[in-house]
Parts: sequence; C-alpha cells; structure tokens
Amino acid sequence: MIAITGATGHLGKLAVEALLNKGAKPQELVAIVRNKEKAKDLVSKGIIVREADYGNVDRLQKALEGVDKLLFISGSEAGQRVPQHTNVINAAKNAKVKFIAYTSILKADTSKMLLAQEHLATEKMISQSGIPHAFLRNSWYIENYTEQFANVLKSGVIAGAAQNGKVSAATRADYAAAAAAVVLGDTSKNAVYELGGDSFTLSELAAVTSRLSGKTIEYKDMPTGEYAKLLMSFGVPQGFAEILADSDAGIVRGDLYTDRDDLKKLLGRKPSSLEDTVKKALH
Repeated sequence: MIAITGATGHLGKLAVEALLNKGAKPQELVAIVRNKEKAKDLVSKGIIVREADYGNVDRLQKALEGVDKLLFISGSEAGQRVPQHTNVINAAKNAKVKFIAYTSILKADTSKMLLAQEHLATEKMISQSGIPHAFLRNSWYIENYTEQFANVLKSGVIAGAAQNGKVSAATRADYAAAAAAVVLGDTSKNAVYELGGDSFTLSELAAVTSRLSGKTIEYKDMPTGEYAKLLMSFGVPQGFAEILADSDAGIVRGDLYTDRDDLKKLLGRKPSSLEDTVKKALH
C-alpha cells in the first residue's frame, strides 16, 4: 500500500496520476486529503481516500494504517511546517510505515534560503525516525512563473530580485513523475535526489516569453526589499512576500541551481524544456 499526503493539491494530484501511469493499482493507493468532497474523482478511480490533516496526529495515524510506503508531500504553510511535519513523521512511526519519500527543497542541507530551514528540519526528523527514506529535493516549479503570465502579458514585465542567477526549474508533472519512480523503485536504501530541470535566468525567461507570445516582455530586477513591497502591493501577505524575495536572493547565490541529472535519470527522459512549458502556458 502506498499513501500520498496532500493528494488533492497541485503536486499530490499529479503524483497520484503518475503512480497510476506507472502501473500502481488504484486499490493499492491511499489518498490522504483534508476534505473528501474534493477527492470525488479519486474515489471514482477506485483509490482509497482517507481524511486527515497535518494538525492531527491521531487522524494521520489512522489514515496511515496498513500503509507500507508514504509519499509525503510537504505542507504549504510556511512557518507551520515543522510542527505539522512532526505529526506526520510520528504518525508514520506509530503506523509502522516502512518507507518515506519526502518532497524537500534543492540543496536543503546547504541552502541559505529561509524556505530551506523547515525542509532541513524535516529531513533531520525523518533521518532520526529510523524509517528508510528518500529526500526528493525539488528546485522551483516553472509554474511559479507561468501561472503569473496573465499579469506579465498585461504589464510587459517579469519582476524579481534574482539578478543574473540561474534557477533550475521543472514542471510539477516532472517532479511528480520522479516521485512516483522513487516510490515504485528500490526503496531499500536511503537516498537523496537533487532535482532540477532547464536552468535559466529571469532575463532568459523574459526573452523566451517575448518570442513565444509576440509581446515585448522584459525582466525588471530590483532590490530584495523593494521586490517584497511590490509583492505585498499585489496582495501577497508580508511573511510570504519576504520568503519569495529571499528565495530570489537564493537564486543569486545558486541555491536553486543544479547541474545534476537526477531528474532526467528518474524520468528516463529529459525534463520538459523551458521552451515547451512556456509555449503550453501561453496557449
């Protein structure tokens, strides 16, 4: 039995699809969701759906009963991840889960990004739990950029504080397929995967978007503090705006860049290219 947390979220949903595509049987998958109402499509596929959230260790333990492998999609609430993730790991221990694959962040053990702190703390807890594990250290999602295209095409600007730093972004679908490959593969040894796709600067992203959209798009670089203020003016809460601006400072340092081909190896093909992904997002 394989459980997937956050199974109705962006990445979780794609991971369930990837597991099915790779031959997992629906009745061997346990989708752990906060709200069963949102999981009707999973039920209709014959997948077992159990309700639990990261705040309740007892419900999590019930949801993990009989589960051998856990694909642990990290929580999305920055600042809350350590207590929430502690609950998941304790529940997995109590339920005698035999393997955990955790979606972490690129270079979690050396990254200076604020976002990396909670991921590293989680990795340490998983290591200390004694449960065999794999850390899926994902770089940025390309969707972090393409989902802003409506505003970008209107304004003609991609804003950021990443200077000429390179980011090794990949699509959520590629990260999900890699996660499925790890969970369905040999899980007898602990493993760390540094995962990233095409590397590009935000100026290069602007150039590709310009060419493919037929509109002039430029990258406007600004100091980190100014970028955080700009995000807040768009309604992004202050704490999250500061984390995003700090992540751009991480891009400058190379925290979200990798030249390792772990993702390509897990996929058995090249990750989706920046060109193809931008093209799809524009049409």
